[in-house]
Amino acid sequence: MRTRWLGVLVLVTGLLSTAGSQPATALPDELWFDAPAAATLTVENGRFTDGLGREVVLRGYNVSGETKLKENNGLPFASVADARKSATALRALGGGNSVRFLLSWAYAEPVRGQVDAAYLAAATDQMRAFLDAGIRVYPDFHQDLYSRWLFDPDSWYTGDGAPKWAVDLGDYPDEYCGICPFWGQNITSNEAVKQATYDFWHNEYGLQDAFLDTAQKTMAYVKQNLTATQFAGVVGFDPWNEPHAGTYDSGQTSRAWEKDVLWPFYVKFRSRMDAAGWQAKPAFVEPNLFWNANLDFQKQEGGLLDAGTMGPRFVFNTHFYDQKAISGVFMWGKAEDGQYAGDFGTVRDRASAAGTAGIISEFGHPLTGSVSDKAPTVYKAMYQALDSRVKGANWWSDPAGSGPVLSGSQWQWDIYNGRHRELMNDNPDKVQTEGDAWNGEDLSAVRLDDSGKAVLRQDARLLDRVYPSATAGRSVAFTYEDRSRDGSTTLTWNPVPNSLPNVKQLVGTGQYALLVWRSDGSSEPTELHLPASFPNASTTVVSDLGTTANPPAYTRTTPIATAAEPGGTGSRRLLLTAADSGTLHYALVTNGATAPSESLLSAARTELSSWTASEFNQ
Repeated sequence: MRTRWLGVLVLVTGLLSTAGSQPATALPDELWFDAPAAATLTVENGRFTDGLGREVVLRGYNVSGETKLKENNGLPFASVADARKSATALRALGGGNSVRFLLSWAYAEPVRGQVDAAYLAAATDQMRAFLDAGIRVYPDFHQDLYSRWLFDPDSWYTGDGAPKWAVDLGDYPDEYCGICPFWGQNITSNEAVKQATYDFWHNEYGLQDAFLDTAQKTMAYVKQNLTATQFAGVVGFDPWNEPHAGTYDSGQTSRAWEKDVLWPFYVKFRSRMDAAGWQAKPAFVEPNLFWNANLDFQKQEGGLLDAGTMGPRFVFNTHFYDQKAISGVFMWGKAEDGQYAGDFGTVRDRASAAGTAGIISEFGHPLTGSVSDKAPTVYKAMYQALDSRVKGANWWSDPAGSGPVLSGSQWQWDIYNGRHRELMNDNPDKVQTEGDAWNGEDLSAVRLDDSGKAVLRQDARLLDRVYPSATAGRSVAFTYEDRSRDGSTTLTWNPVPNSLPNVKQLVGTGQYALLVWRSDGSSEPTELHLPASFPNASTTVVSDLGTTANPPAYTRTTPIATAAEPGGTGSRRLLLTAADSGTLHYALVTNGATAPSESLLSAARTELSSWTASEFNQ
């Protein structure tokens, strides 16, 4: 109760104290508990929690790689209208409840010491489009290869991040990567990139100080120009994308660099957040980007091992790409059931050891090109590993090993995919139009069709997923079998076992999710996002709370119900209300049944109750 009233207090206090903000208005489709739930997002006991103390999972996309390009001057969108279109589609088609919102230092501070208010205003307006759609936001000052101004007009590659003036300060060599079939090799092979990056971390020419000044002014601007309700939806800040030393000092290890250089930078950034009025929001800090590389010759010791107990003011924030699969050399076949359970389990363990929540803020795989045939299985295995640390074949026999459901943001959501007009390194003879228009990448889950409508480029069954967006209590185990496709083949990695024949019959060939959680006495419900493939008429729920086919509309006294998600995007949620405390509950939700009989529902409930008691020692 204390936590829930605190959420209401934070909301009311924010409305009274935000100078210059507009009056708050309720989001479309809000229910009685939504406003206090959205009043804050904090880290508590190693997990994200909302204003009601419910455990929260953030799922969504990076918005977007367009920020890396010059064509829209470092903004994710050409207009606020496009931002609104994208936000609605991201919620309705992609099932996302959050975005990592990319910003550009180069466009925020084009002249040293002068923050571009027009850029900040445009970025804030576009951010607002997502917040008003009920989507949480965590901004990221993005950089790759330090800066586009390090690269020659005829270069094979480009970068993004630092302003031109920052590059002009250094006497950097002509950029050259040698034999580099992948753009990321510039990080360790291109002397211009290495030296410029080194200078930033060592504050040569006051570069780091200038960046921190701009970051503080940016955060202050965002806070001052959003309503208190909107600002509550901004859940934190990612200070620096994919940090790397550039060049290590003599005798310096990657771990020592994290301890002596990277972590002090994050401490400074944290103080700038506080000064800008972001005291209650965590910094989403990234370790050395090679700490969890799955190629041995790339891997470097790290993971902010010497940062101690970070606590609720920091989030352990990392990326994961399967470089073996992307290489086309080190992994010939496709991803399999449980392939990334160990990799993502390491993220869970590292976040837990640091005393905070974890998030994988970038993951993905190319959708075109020589290794794109692996994409359906790579993405399925990654989402599977976000949901649970137990592979599908073992899940029913070891659900207690699931671990916390991980938050994540897929790279990426770019509605301009395939329709860009980017002059690479300002070269009019190198106009980039295909894919993401950046270093040959093509990873956007979305594009615009010829009518200007946002459409998915990936299987909707994979992207629009059931996940526990808010759990009133503590999640104990979760799985989702999406039945996504690899070409014409349906991928089923977590079939219902034959030992549960009635559950197996109920699910059939449909999609299903199963959540097990322990209640905390809240009167507010547990929420699961319902994909578009789960219309009410095709949704069946079997729970210790009851059984239902075609769940009714939500009321406070209805234990199993559905409702629209806040924001007016047409997305929906399943609401499970269990007002007791310390009780283990379960809920199976499936779209595989067609008018199931009461006897089948009852028999499935009996099986699941027995299974839950056995597996969790009840």
